[in-house]
Amino acid sequence: MDIYQWAGFIGMLFVVVAYLFLQMNKYKIKSLQYQLLNLVGAILLLISLFVHFNLGSFIIEVFWIIITIYGIVVNLKNKKQNKKEE
Repeated sequence: MDIYQWAGFIGMLFVVVAYLFLQMNKYKIKSLQYQLLNLVGAILLLISLFVHFNLGSFIIEVFWIIITIYGIVVNLKNKKQNKKEE
């Protein structure tokens, strides 16, 4: 296995572990830990796809990253707004 396959493998582990922790109630859907684990996993998978390209996988990882970043931004804005209201 080359370095890119390892990156993809580790990325897959991050995404799967994030989902497992979510199902086990160790993470909440809006927790930063869950979102970051998902984001890093998707980025690592995307890196592996630059070398071992698959269009379908590439597109889903791009959307996964965009949606995760959107979720992080919304959650951080909500936390700031809630602190101002307190």
